[in-house]
Parts: sequence; C-alpha cells; structure tokens
Amino acid sequence: MSLNTLFLRLEGHMQAWGDQQSKFVVRRTAEAPTKSGILGMLCAAMGVSRPEAVNELPRLRTLNMGVRIDKPGIRWWDYHTVGAGMQMRIADGKTKLGAMLTRREYLCDASFLAALQGEPDIIDELIKALEDPKWTLYLGRKSCPPSRPMLELPAYEFPDLLSALRSIPWCRRLKSDDPPPYVDCSNFAAVKPVHKLKSDDPPPYVDCLLDWRPTHEEPEAPNDALIWYDVPLTFEPPSHSARFVIRRRLLVGTDGEIAYEKTPVQSKTPPQPRPRANYQNTEYKRQRIKRLDNDCHLCVFCKSPATTVQHITYRRAGGNESIDDLRTLCRLCHDAVTMLEYGLGMGMDRINPEEPQWRD
Repeated sequence: MSLNTLFLRLEGHMQAWGDQQSKFVVRRTAEAPTKSGILGMLCAAMGVSRPEAVNELPRLRTLNMGVRIDKPGIRWWDYHTVGAGMQMRIADGKTKLGAMLTRREYLCDASFLAALQGEPDIIDELIKALEDPKWTLYLGRKSCPPSRPMLELPAYEFPDLLSALRSIPWCRRLKSDDPPPYVDCSNFAAVKPVHKLKSDDPPPYVDCLLDWRPTHEEPEAPNDALIWYDVPLTFEPPSHSARFVIRRRLLVGTDGEIAYEKTPVQSKTPPQPRPRANYQNTEYKRQRIKRLDNDCHLCVFCKSPATTVQHITYRRAGGNESIDDLRTLCRLCHDAVTMLEYGLGMGMDRINPEEPQWRD
C-alpha cells in the first residue's frame, strides 16, 4: 500500500497562524493553520533553516493540504515587546530608548486536524522527520507549544483530502487527567480514539478548508473559493503567493463519527462587500492633502508633525471620502488608534481621535 496522506493533530493552549493581515505592530491570526505555517513546521522537523528552505519549498509546495476545524478556539489578544534600546518616538515629538510594543492575536484552546497529501516518498520522509524532529515544533509562534502528539494518527491512502478528513472521528480536546492518546489502527476504516468523549459533546458540524487545484473536470475555481496568500516562496525574506481554498461542512454524529457531508450548503455565505480604503485612488489622495492642510500637517491628538491620515469611518472609503471622514495623525498615534480599533473589533465607524473619551 502506498501511503499518500499524512495526518497532523494541531492542538494546544494557544495557537497563532499569521496571514496577510499579520503585519507591523498589529499581528492577527488566521482562523486555521496556514500553509506557510505548516510547511515551516515541516522544515523545522527536517532541520532546514530559513535561508535553506528556498531549495526545499518547491517540493513541499506540491503537497495538497486540508484542515478540519474540530474546535475553532477563542480569539485572545496580548501585547509583546520587540527589541530593547530602540529609538522610540513619544507623544511630544521627542524620542526615548525603549522596546516596540506589538499587539498579537491568538487562538485559545483550539484543535485542528490537518491532512497533507502527496507522493508516498515525500510523505514517508516527513513522517520520519516528525517522529524525531531536528528542532522544536510549535503552533505558529514559539510561545505556542503543542499539547498533544502531532502524529497520533497513522498515514494512509485516500483518493482526496475530504475523504481523508471524513474518515477520522471527531475527538474532544485532551484534559489533564486523560491517559496518553492512542488509536487502534488495525482497522483504519474504523479508527476510534481509546479515550471517550466524557462530558464534551460533539459539535453538530465541523468545517474543512481544502486546497483547490484545477482539474480536467473542473478547470475553473468555484464561485465560493477563497484566496489565501500563504503559499511560501521563501522564508528569508518572507515571500508568499496565493492559493484557492474551498470550505466544506461535515456533519458530526452524537458519538463523534463524521456522518456525511452536509448538503446543499457546503460553504459559508460570503459576507456582503463593504467599502474599503484605496490609497492609490486619485480622489482619496486629493482629500488626504486637503485634510493635512486643514490640520496644518499636525497630529490632531498630540500636535506632532504628521504625514498620515486616519479614517474615522469607512462608509465612503475607496474614493468617495470627504475631508470630514479623515483626521491627521502622526505615525505613533496612528498605530495606537489602529491597535485600539482591532482590540475593540470596530467595524465601519472607527475612532475619532479628537473626541475626549479617547485621550486616556
């Protein structure tokens, strides 16, 4: 039998899988493990450094990846300090030595089942590397160690990713008083974890995020396909390309068995598009200059010299902004306002830094 599918159990107290939204001082996490994060973890297991990965990634990118979201976890924010003794600007326009503060998002108590499908020789090589990893493996960030063996399930042969993810029963997260996880693989078609579900009831369904690639029968991506910019080209410097991802929903039985695929609804209804900022738009640039001139190129919050503007509402973003939709801010205050907005989960209408309630 040629084993073409590798399973990874990704479970821990905290996980963080950065995507294209994880930039600068605000570092968000994707809802599920990214391809960049998984391939980076495989490189760590094989002892491939970040500069050397440019030679290994072309082979690893041939793997198809699917992730089953067994437990989505709770989103949680924390702040981190980066560096020390850096020249940091403060509100009065001066600088002082200090560390850069960043705001980072995590998934708490999440559990994912990832399936990697490819040529049997690659799968076999990855299994050996994961059984005896060269470097420590972690769930996206070094502060996120796994709480469960990643290779608790055996590799097997499946025709596609969805069949692979449907074959494994849903299993609750391990607790501190549980015996070590173990599965009886003598009959893979009926794999069941030895530990019982206890008081944790299975969810009614689980979502799966699957790689989509063109085939002869389906040469074009379906209308509900998502675009994730997480296919690593290099790790140093970080560079990524896009992939198509489709979402499929599976029903879960009361005993944890994956009963069948829910039909006809197979994916989330895409959200209604909302206006988004277009910083290259000519009309936006015109309004931006007007706002800066109106505020004498000074931050409306701290009165430092400023070259940036802040949207206080996105209702007319994309080229229809008026001068009243913008406020002039220095870079320090702009980053602080952005972190507050992300932390508060604000939508169309954002912080007006001129309002007294935001001064503290």
